[in-house]
Amino acid sequence: MFTFCPLQGALSESLASQSLLELDGGVKVLVDLGWDESFSSDKLEELEKQVPTLSLILLTHATVSHLAAYAHCCKNIALFTRIPVYATRPVIDLGRTLTQDLYSSTPAAATTIRQSSLSETAYAYSQTVTTAQNLLLQSPTPEEIARYFSLIQPLKYSQPHQPLSSPFSPPLNGLTITAYNSGHTLGGTIWHIQHGLESIVYAVDWNQARENVFAGAAWLGGAGGGGAEVIEQLRKPTALICSSRGADKNAQAGGRAKRDEHLIEMIKTCVSRGGTVLIPVDSSARVLEISYLLEYAWRTDAANKDGVLKYSKLYLAGRNVSSTMRYARSMLEWMDNNIVQEFEAFAEGQRKVNGGNEKKEGAPFDFKYLRLLERKAQITKLLSQNIENGETQGRVILASDVSMDWGFSKDLVKGLAKDSRNLVILTERPNLAKDDAPSISRTLWEWWRERRDGVSTEQASSGDSLEMVYSGGRELEVREARREPLDGDDLAIYQQWLATQRQLQATQQAGGAGALEASADVVDDASSESSSDSEDEGEQQGKALNVSATMGQAGRKNVVLKDEDLGINILIKKKTVYDFDTRGKRGRERSFPMAIRRKRNDDFGELIRPEDYLRAEEKEDEAVDSAQVAAEDDKLGKKRKWDDVAKQAAGANKRPNMNRALAADDADAMDLGDGAAVDELDSVEDTEPEEPTGPCKLMYTTETVAVNLRIAMIDFSGLHDKRSLNMLIPLIQPRKLILVGGTREETTALAADCRAALASDGDRSVDVFTPEVGTWVDASMDTNAWVVKLADPLVKKLKWQNVRGLGIVTITGQLLASALAQEADGQAHDDVANKRQKTEPSTSTAVALTNAADTATMPTLDVLPVNLISAARSAAQSLHVGDLRLADLRRAMQGAGHSAEFRGEGTLVVDGSVAVRKTAEGRIDVESVGLPLGGKRSTLYEVKRAIYDNLAVVAGA
Repeated sequence: MFTFCPLQGALSESLASQSLLELDGGVKVLVDLGWDESFSSDKLEELEKQVPTLSLILLTHATVSHLAAYAHCCKNIALFTRIPVYATRPVIDLGRTLTQDLYSSTPAAATTIRQSSLSETAYAYSQTVTTAQNLLLQSPTPEEIARYFSLIQPLKYSQPHQPLSSPFSPPLNGLTITAYNSGHTLGGTIWHIQHGLESIVYAVDWNQARENVFAGAAWLGGAGGGGAEVIEQLRKPTALICSSRGADKNAQAGGRAKRDEHLIEMIKTCVSRGGTVLIPVDSSARVLEISYLLEYAWRTDAANKDGVLKYSKLYLAGRNVSSTMRYARSMLEWMDNNIVQEFEAFAEGQRKVNGGNEKKEGAPFDFKYLRLLERKAQITKLLSQNIENGETQGRVILASDVSMDWGFSKDLVKGLAKDSRNLVILTERPNLAKDDAPSISRTLWEWWRERRDGVSTEQASSGDSLEMVYSGGRELEVREARREPLDGDDLAIYQQWLATQRQLQATQQAGGAGALEASADVVDDASSESSSDSEDEGEQQGKALNVSATMGQAGRKNVVLKDEDLGINILIKKKTVYDFDTRGKRGRERSFPMAIRRKRNDDFGELIRPEDYLRAEEKEDEAVDSAQVAAEDDKLGKKRKWDDVAKQAAGANKRPNMNRALAADDADAMDLGDGAAVDELDSVEDTEPEEPTGPCKLMYTTETVAVNLRIAMIDFSGLHDKRSLNMLIPLIQPRKLILVGGTREETTALAADCRAALASDGDRSVDVFTPEVGTWVDASMDTNAWVVKLADPLVKKLKWQNVRGLGIVTITGQLLASALAQEADGQAHDDVANKRQKTEPSTSTAVALTNAADTATMPTLDVLPVNLISAARSAAQSLHVGDLRLADLRRAMQGAGHSAEFRGEGTLVVDGSVAVRKTAEGRIDVESVGLPLGGKRSTLYEVKRAIYDNLAVVAGA
């Protein structure tokens, strides 16, 4: 059984992706936790209902549309962190930097509390609850985000893995997941899910074409695979779940080279006139492709004396972009082979100059011209710089986010909108969530598509025309989100809602309030003064909670509880109370609430802290020494030890302190890590106001900006197009096809094309489903099962073989109808009844006749007659069952005393004379060039024997 339900992104222009797969036995797999720019908690309401039934979670891409809601769910949904999550290492690391960038850039990412949830809990304030709107949840801290992503289990490509299930999940029964390269992002995944008879391929947002950084999808054999057939593991699945986005888009003539050329030519045209080019990008995935391309273009142009780009500056703006690039430099093996070869050439050249003073440049993502900006003050300073009229120096700024609703791209578009020399280049079709206001990039994209105010056409060096659309001074509304602290009834409603959430979580997981502790502490701190005063006076204040919710809070300083809520804890929580009546009490209420601190032990016994055993004079000497060391460190001109320098260099971000102005001598000696020279942007102090802490609400301010800049569009989305979809889906040959992740027009058109292309024998077409959001479809494999009875003589001849925990047997017999089987077995039943009549009561005969009547309608499989055995043996063919891994064969041969090593790609050589290869179809080829030694068996015989031991040989008869 296999049913599928899209939770977001189906038949709409929303890019958010969430899908729920239910397999046989009640196993539920959630794929992706995407969100859109609205960050509305209402769109996660259905997901929240499914959390207690989920078995595991899979993540495909490190983008907002695929995992932006992960940290929100971990912090605000009970039991969510107990569900196992699986993704590739790049998705984990880049997703962490993306999420930290998101929450530090906009308060709207924290999302507001649903109005329905407030209405249910704030019953005491029913008249004012309608006015309490946009109450913000507490945002996860960077440390919490890092902890949430550390819970994700990393996987590698093409390695089958049997995952663990959540504590509240039914048994997985051999569920196997395998990740394959999707080609869209770094570490992006096409999932293959095997469960029983179901073979499901989940392929949303993939790209078959190779790019500068990303290799193509693994359909035809991995990176750059140019085979004519889809690899065996992804071919002929029982169900293929594929995205339909881009089904109406034709491939650009010239491919990737023409796309890159158009971008560079368009940038040159703008910067040669002293303009600024703004390219909104994401901060984790597709930014790697564009930044690598532009850095390479700047290096190439610098070597040309007539170059234009070398007189302009290149920037990449994002709050956490340095971490993204650091991770990218450590994940070159996940990229295209050209990147790997470039790094190997750089490493070889670096070894040649090793020992000298010069340093070789040119490593991938070791930027020389691309300047990283991570603070808002740097963006403000950059916008305030005026370009002199006599110079032709332009600027190119890559800024997050692609939606331009949050991040530095929103600040930049406001500062650049008035100058008609400036240019905005959109790199993909923006998101449009249902019933939500369009984002800034969506508005600009609509203006580009309308072309109401005219088009500027430029001629590229290759002869192609480059079109840039005028905005014509149209007004653009820019909404700015900000936090405002709660007060009055809003604060009371928030506290009541928080208390209810604590109560709900306390009933679901041990230890009381788990995920909401951070926000609860903030609420408690807001009233710390009044609570402390009331404790001293002995007054009991606060809201009444039930025991299950409040006992998790009893350890906090500022929570005041009633006597009946405290129970036995009143002896330690309330002053001047020394007695407690335990008559009629049970469990913990009958013992003194003394918390026993567990001692830390290791293999050698209890851990000892030497500082606990210092004498008084030793403590005084240590304090004096520490003060002297601190005073010496503050002296100017004191030389530092090498260890001190090393400790400072091993900091968290290894970047210099930006809060002070750098001296000229320091600027020459300092390396900023990304090839950028020290300039006045480094000396800018960040004066960004601090965000209010504690309970807040979300407020928006709207600003209208007159837009005179030009707009262009170059597709850098890295997604499949109409040609690749129509070519690959028939090659995959799915039995069921489910289309999600596209507009209604795209999905309907692709479904019609697939029904025609996948038709078999001209009379039956493959089932193609296009479900709506929240609609379940049954995509189970079509199977026909019959029940037969095995005759006793046939059962006695069965010879079972074990292959990886499965029992396999071959059966050759004749199928007898129920009437013939009853006649053949009638005499046997009579004989059994006569033999039992003397020793058993008369009911034995009745039971035997009843069993015979039950099986009378069931056909029987019996042994073949003697005259048919030879004919069946000649017609049947033997086959091998199982999947032999060459690594297992290598270990088996080495254990038997043979030498076995891998040579080349996918070839195992044993004793230097026998070569074993495994083809893409799963066939095993064995070649031998040696001869058997005198008195010994040949290596070829030993290898074949080891192969047969790992396979089940199903005989023909």
